[in-house]
Parts: sequence; structure tokens; C-alpha cells
Amino acid sequence: MDQVEIIGHTGALISSLTFIPQVYQIWKTKQVNDLNIYMILIVFVSTLIWVAYGLLKGIWPVILCNAFICLLSVVMLFFKLKYQTRKEVE
Repeated sequence: MDQVEIIGHTGALISSLTFIPQVYQIWKTKQVNDLNIYMILIVFVSTLIWVAYGLLKGIWPVILCNAFICLLSVVMLFFKLKYQTRKEVE
């Protein structure tokens, strides 16, 4: 693995970690009032597009990073729908 690949994998790893604290916080507190569902949906769609791009180009850091973030966005969407209050829906 050359320096360029190491940089790509390192960036992908760090990017993949960005949603872990938020998912953990939601799981721990069951609070989703300040979580915007549109942001989650935008992240979900954008990561699907990045995964497709990575697959077409064969760029593994892009594929792995975005697949993981996509999974975390699905988890956040699940929590948002599960824990949102009636008042929040109205």
C-alpha cells in the first residue's frame, strides 16, 4: 500500500467515525427531538451515490467509508422513527 492509499484509507476511516457518537448518544438517551429527518435522508441518499461511484471506479476507501456511514444513517433513521414523540410529529 502506497502513501496515497494510506491517506485515502485514513480519511475514510476518520469519516466513518463521524456518526458513531451521534448514534451512541441517541441509543443511550432515546432523545431524537433535535435530529432532523431530512438531514438523515440526505446523508443516506448521498452515501448510496458515493458507494455506487466507488463500486464503478473500484475505489475501496470510498466504498467502505460510505457503506458504513449509510448503515449508520439507517440506524439513526430507525431511532428517529422509533423514539420521536407524538408532539414532535404534529
